[in-house]
Amino acid sequence: MLLFEKRLIVGIDIGGSHITAALIDLEKQCVLEESRVRSRVNSNGPAEEIISTWVEVLRKVISGAPKGVSDLRLAMPGPFDYESGISLIKGMNKYESLYGLDIRSCLATHLAIVPENILFRNDAEAFLHGEVFCGAARTNNLAIGITLGTGLGSAVSIDGITKDACLGVSAFKDGIAEDYISTRWFVKRYHELTGKKIDGTEALVSLYQLEPAVKTIFAEFSSNLSVFLASFIQSEQPEVVVIGGNIAKTHPLFLDEVKYKLSQYGLTTPLKIAELWESGALLGAAYYSPAEKTIS
Repeated sequence: MLLFEKRLIVGIDIGGSHITAALIDLEKQCVLEESRVRSRVNSNGPAEEIISTWVEVLRKVISGAPKGVSDLRLAMPGPFDYESGISLIKGMNKYESLYGLDIRSCLATHLAIVPENILFRNDAEAFLHGEVFCGAARTNNLAIGITLGTGLGSAVSIDGITKDACLGVSAFKDGIAEDYISTRWFVKRYHELTGKKIDGTEALVSLYQLEPAVKTIFAEFSSNLSVFLASFIQSEQPEVVVIGGNIAKTHPLFLDEVKYKLSQYGLTTPLKIAELWESGALLGAAYYSPAEKTIS
């Protein structure tokens, strides 16, 4: 049976510190908001705790489907063996305890779902596919997207076919791009400049007008992001760039500066903040089939 013949499935977004899941109506092409469940996850905890948290959320979502649900579609951060459903995450300060674990089998056992009906997709790829499908890039044939959060995700979409660009681990300054364009960079840099600890970027917004160090941090971030995007744009020549992830919610503090710096490179490609946010990843995961061709 084709995916689109099944009316309801569960779309799932696995973040670095959370899980969001909801029922997806494939006929109406939308997230059923009343079914949405979001929960924090201790991604540094033992595997049993992580899986238990996920299963608890998924059971709540599935219970909202009158006729039950037989399909799960997960947007997962990498590195991950998406075909086999095995986590390869290591050295990323999240989900270390899942390394080598067959996530598909775990979920199938706990939820009594046929393993073959549980599919995985890269989270950045799912995010961009959702935005191309019915979000910020719905009128564009060639789009690139980045997710700014606990890590740095990147993806390319051409004529509706979306793939992971894998640029978060690309060489950048003295490390990789993700070292300089992620929540952990903000946390580290704030501590370096002030000697104080902070949980994430949202807390920095309230300090922007109070602490000069915060303005310095966002200026440095704008510079880092501009260099990264300039290379990405020059490589792919997209019609639009879509920016998502939790850090994107602080865009009033960096987006105009990024646009200005890109213009200095002669780049005027429109930069758009995500319209769908987590719903983009849920929809992008839902509308995925292993038979989908990849971009060569």
